[in-house]
Parts: sequence; structure tokens; C-alpha cells
Amino acid sequence: MTFIKYTATCTIFLLLQLSSASANSDDNAALNQFYTQFTQAFETLDAQKVKNIYAEDACYIPENQSKAITMGRDNIIELYNKFFGKIKHKEARIEVDFRVLDRQVEANNATDIGYYLIRFHPPLDAEEPVSEFAGKFVTVSKKKKDGKWYLTVDTNNRSEPSFYYDAKPTPNLYYGHQFTPLTTAKNDD
Repeated sequence: MTFIKYTATCTIFLLLQLSSASANSDDNAALNQFYTQFTQAFETLDAQKVKNIYAEDACYIPENQSKAITMGRDNIIELYNKFFGKIKHKEARIEVDFRVLDRQVEANNATDIGYYLIRFHPPLDAEEPVSEFAGKFVTVSKKKKDGKWYLTVDTNNRSEPSFYYDAKPTPNLYYGHQFTPLTTAKNDD
């Protein structure tokens, strides 16, 4: 009888572990999707593509010391609309990529830490080179009652592009397009 109880307990424990691993895999996939949506929003200059990933009460903490914290999803989306509007006005395009280095998940909360890289492509007739800038980011997400993850805190600051390029992939975490470093043209005078 003891053997049967032991076997049943081990089986239940194993099933719980497998269930937990599956949920963790599903959570990672849902959280990784945020970065795919950001990438698509930047490529198409369409802020609506990221609207549904922010919680209604989300906050965005900008890198610029002279700018206040933006509270609320609609206000955050308005920031994206203004930024994308400037890019459209210049007839340019931008790309963004992310490399998530660490994800801490506890119950219904997740924190992602990583690097991003943005490439600015000026209009072709400008005859200017592509430029890039990079940064570090931290996002906090919460799984709501509907079972979906939403960004609740989004913050970033600048860093050297080399940190993005040197970041190594972490299993199950978003690792982006694999941008390669821009080369600088040298004059042969």
C-alpha cells in the first residue's frame, strides 16, 4: 500500500511539473510576442499594432530627464503616434530589434531585461547613411483575469550598440532579427 501511495504521489508531482512547464512555455511565447508586435509596429509605423499589449493603466518611463512619466495606454499610444508621425513626415523608415537577456516570472507578474537597437533609414534621395542607436530596457508585465499578459511598466535608456550585438541568446526568450553591425565607409583619398 505504501508503494502505491508513493507512486501516486510521484505521478501527481510529475504531472504538476509538466503542467507548470507547459504554462511557462505558453507564458514565454505570449511575452515574446510583445517584441514581434513592436517590430511590426515600427516597420509599418502603426502604433495600433502595440495598443493591445499595454494595460489600460500602464506607464512609460522615458529615458529623457526632461520628460515626465506617461500614464495610461492611450497616452502611451499617442507618444508612438507622434514618434511614427515624425518618421513618416521625413519619408524615412525605422526598424527595431530586441534581445531579452533575462525574464523573471512569479505568479502573474513578469519582468524582462534586455537590449534594443533602432535603425533609422533616411529617405533614399537624402543620400544619408543609415544610423542606429541602442539602449537597455526593463518591462514589467501582468497576467490579467482574461489570461492574457499586458505591459504595465515600460522603461528604457541609451547604451552602446555593442551591448546589443554582444548579447547572447537565452533559451525561450526573444532574440530578434540578428542585426549585424553597420559598417562605416572609409574615404580612399
